[in-house]
Amino acid sequence: MIHISQDGTGDFKSIMDALNSLPEDNTSEQVLFIHKGFYEEQITVTVPYVTFQGEEAESTILSYGLYAKMVMEDGGKRGTFRTYSSLIDTHDFTARNITFENSAGPGTKVGQALALYADGDRLVFENCRLLGNQDTLFTGPLPPKEMEVNGFIGPKQNSPRINGRQYYKNCYIEGDIDFIFGSATAYFEGCTFFSKYTGKEISSYVTAASTPEGQEYGYVMSDCRFESNCPAENAYLGRPWREYAKTVLINCYMDDHICKQGWHDWNKQEAHEHAFYAEYGSYGPGAAMDMRPDWIVRLKKEDLNKYTREAVLSGGDHWTP
Repeated sequence: MIHISQDGTGDFKSIMDALNSLPEDNTSEQVLFIHKGFYEEQITVTVPYVTFQGEEAESTILSYGLYAKMVMEDGGKRGTFRTYSSLIDTHDFTARNITFENSAGPGTKVGQALALYADGDRLVFENCRLLGNQDTLFTGPLPPKEMEVNGFIGPKQNSPRINGRQYYKNCYIEGDIDFIFGSATAYFEGCTFFSKYTGKEISSYVTAASTPEGQEYGYVMSDCRFESNCPAENAYLGRPWREYAKTVLINCYMDDHICKQGWHDWNKQEAHEHAFYAEYGSYGPGAAMDMRPDWIVRLKKEDLNKYTREAVLSGGDHWTP
């Protein structure tokens, strides 16, 4: 175990210094125990089989403050995908009891700002806090094509688009616009999604999946809670970043900030046919199933076996996080 502590009592003071000490072709589990502290550094993990073990989620904070509208040395804008505070660009990574934060702040002057860019297979986040505003969590890979020139500029712009499996357990994730978005197969269990009020008529879209055509699973959220400081009917559960988006909610609580319609089509009429948005057992004041659009699927009890953690994440290697 490698200890990281800002007071000098550990093996390293910096998380990146500890990561840089590991062999690039690492094949054994490497546990980085991160002691309480505020670690202000942009973190990139490319070594596999690494675990970040925080001492305590609320006081073990990994933070940075880059944002999309920041002007670069060449005069161009940084763009969304270079704003990450932490980038997980590997496989077999685990984080427990950690806060991942983008500290850039809210508002149109900042634009999008990623707290966590997670792109890899067999990634686990347990009892973690993800703090940001617009685009807090990106679950890579990127979609095949960008909608605007240089829209994907960043570390994975020209990389192959490889679907990875990600598991989030008992995590707290906050933001306002599309604050969980991307193409991965991701299973969220016992998580809280907190929509932050921006003062707008619609302050929040929690999810914006970009599931590729033909991929069996996108987001599955089981026994989660949608909470907020927004007024009533001020947020949507999600909208399709790409037309084949998939998001399934099972036994989730929804406060009254969720609009009665639940879901927004992002003005993509084709999503009514190609996207897959489904709910089962939704409850709370925002779970107005009789008001949901007709393109939203109401799952039946016999459908649930397809959406267990094992069914969604096991894959050909029978992964059981």
